[in-house]
Amino acid sequence: MCGIRFGYCIVDCDPYPYNKLLLKMNDTQKKTTNKAIGQNIRAIRHQRGWSQEDVANRLGISIPAFSKIETGVTDVNLSRLEQIADIYEIEVVQILAFESEEVEQQPSNLSLLQKKLTDRESEIVNLQRKVILLYEELRNASMPLQVSSY
Repeated sequence: MCGIRFGYCIVDCDPYPYNKLLLKMNDTQKKTTNKAIGQNIRAIRHQRGWSQEDVANRLGISIPAFSKIETGVTDVNLSRLEQIADIYEIEVVQILAFESEEVEQQPSNLSLLQKKLTDRESEIVNLQRKVILLYEELRNASMPLQVSSY
C-alpha cells in the first residue's frame, strides 16, 4: 500500500486521496486538518513573499475568503487545493505534507530577488544623495559670492 501520512490518517495514493480522507473524518478531525492545511498554505505564501491579496487575486476570490482558507475556517476542497498548488507551482501533496520549518531554511527565489531589489534601491538612493552633494559643491564653487546689501 502506497500511503501518505497526514495528521493521524494514512491516505491511499489514488488520484483523489484527499476526498477519501475527508469522508472518513469527524468534525474535530476536519477542523484540525483544515487548520493544518491553512497553516501550510500560509507558510508557503510567506516563503514566496506574497500577500494574501496576491494569492486571492490569482484564485479569483476575495481576500477575506482566502483568509478563511488560511485560518482553517473554510473547508478546502480538492479543486481549490489544486488551484493553490498550481499558483505555488507545487503538487497538492506538498501542501498537505508541508513542514513549516522548511520555509525558514529554503527562501524562495522571489524572496531572494526582493532582497536584492531592496538592496539595489538603497544603493540608488545613496548614489542620488552623492550626486546631489557633488552638484551643490560644484555649483557653490563656480558661483561668485554675492554680498547682500541690507
